[in-house]
This record gives sequence, C-alpha cells and structure tokens, in this order.
Amino acid sequence: MSTYRAFEVTGNRNFRLVERETVAPLPGQVRIRVETCGICHTDVVAVEGMRGDADRPLVPGHEIVGTIEAVGDGVRTWHVGDRVGVGFLGGQCGECEHCRRGDFVNCEDQPRTGTTVDGGYAEIVYARGTGLVRMPSNLNSLDGAPLLCAGLTTYSALAQIDARPGALVAVQGIGGLGHLGVQYAAKLGYRVAAIARGAEKGPLAERLGADHYIDSASEDPGEALRKLGGASAIIATAASGAAMSPLVPGLAPRGQLLVLGAAPDPLTVSTSDLIFGTRSITGSLTGSAVENEDNLAFTAHRDIRPMVETLPFADAPRAYERMLSGRARFRVVLDMGE
Repeated sequence: MSTYRAFEVTGNRNFRLVERETVAPLPGQVRIRVETCGICHTDVVAVEGMRGDADRPLVPGHEIVGTIEAVGDGVRTWHVGDRVGVGFLGGQCGECEHCRRGDFVNCEDQPRTGTTVDGGYAEIVYARGTGLVRMPSNLNSLDGAPLLCAGLTTYSALAQIDARPGALVAVQGIGGLGHLGVQYAAKLGYRVAAIARGAEKGPLAERLGADHYIDSASEDPGEALRKLGGASAIIATAASGAAMSPLVPGLAPRGQLLVLGAAPDPLTVSTSDLIFGTRSITGSLTGSAVENEDNLAFTAHRDIRPMVETLPFADAPRAYERMLSGRARFRVVLDMGE
C-alpha cells in the first residue's frame, strides 16, 4: 500500500487522523505493519503537549507488536515476515560511552518511541533494528503489547533485587504496572504483599498471586510490612510520592525501594530510616530489547498475562481517554484488525 493511516497529535490532546506516504526504511531501520499497540500513561508526554516541540505532529504509542514488511540497509539479523515488538526505548546507538560500557538503557542517542519519534497509533511504524524484540510464537499480540513496557518495567525492577526465594517482596499499587508486578513476583518464588487503597482490591490481589494484602487506607503500610518481617524489596508503581514515602520504614535491613511510578510530588524520607538498616531507594526505568525478550520468554513460560481492554484503531483518542480516566482494568490496547 502506498499510504497508511496514523493518529498525529499536536499541542494538548489535538488528535488528527491522517494518511501518510509509505516509504522505504532508512539504513538501520525496518518498516513494521502494526497489529496491536498498547496505551500507556507515558503517552501523556506526547498527547498533553509536555514535549519541547509540541507543535510538531507526532504519533504516540510505544507498546507495539507487528510484522516486518521491509528492511533497510545494514540490518542483518531481522527479516521480512519476522513478528516483532517495539517498546519505549527505540534502540541503542552502540557508540556512546554508555553503550560502549554495555549500559544500553542509558544510551545517550536512543529514540523514545512515541515521544521523540513516531510510535504505534498507526498502521505502520519505522524502528531501529537495535530496538526490536522477537515475539514468542505462543504469545498473542493483544497480550504481548502491554508486556513490552508495563511488563518489562516491573520484570526489570524485580530482576535487580537481591533477595532469596521465599523472601517478602511488596508491590505497591494494583493497576497497570502493579497487577503484573504481583504476578511476576509470585512466579519468581517470592512471598508477595500487595498494597493498595481500599479493601475491594484484596480478592483480585489474591487471585494474581499475593500472599498478603495491605489496605493502605485503613493501616500504615510500613508498619504492616514490619509486622510481616520487613520487605526485602518494595516495587512502587503508584504515581504518588506521598503514597511511597510511608513504605520506607517497612523495608527489612538492606531492603530496596524501587520506584517505577513517575510521581509529580517528591518522596519524603527520614535519613535514619535509610541509615539504620542500610536501606536504599532507587529508580528503575525499563530494559533493553534483549532483556525484553527475556521478559517475554518468562511471561509466556509462566503463563503471566495482562488484563486488557481492546478498542479498534479508529477509536485511538477514546482509548487514550479511557486509559487516562483510571477506570480501565488494567491495560488498554488498540487492535488494528478490528
């Protein structure tokens, strides 16, 4: 086809459905026919005009599954017909100092899919070969899309912790990230405490694999974790510094608070809570393309699945609003086939 449809955004939530010319991929890139694209909260950077060049039309979306239909010069390991994924980090440059030291996540010249380069609210996407993720044949495209960002983010955080099997690991927030985090932590062999506001999420947390449920609206979550022996790690997914701050005293000695949720307000921490117990707080972004393949392989093998709501491509603006409302359970995915 000589053209494809895409939803561009400019300014603040100014969506426009356009037709673009289909072109050959640049050297080092491939052209992908999109099958599904997840809607992620990070899409607000593009859609709400938070980027520096908000007047430039941009296609949001960075949880993309599709099939390669053209390969650019210099791409050697990917071929037409390969089923691939593209996440938030669009492929390392391989030349900056961080890349030379093997720290691909912090590459200084890496496109951010759907934020600095066009993403997956479109029938076609162009991506660097270094950013591609091979999709397992036993993982369908609707389930696979959210795993490329939400799944990888929680999986990568859990992969960083230094805890023995059976240790207590807490997941704060049972939402788009947290409902996957509980599943990952349970399948990795940890004793899992899920933390959320309100008693109504307790049964869901148990079904997802949690051994304990802490209602932060009715009890101090840090104190509740101490009563359970202290958490070796806490995966903080709720985008609230005020909600994260009370968790630190619930860490066991040498425990880690890993911050995944990007909150507008700061964390407030007592230095004594860090010093006495040698506790730490660290941020966790996402992972590289090959780490994403590890994530997908583990997910498929252990039958971990996101809870998704699907909408057709034509309803992309409505799908974004559904995600932003907080009422989705728990990931919204565009299905190009509908």
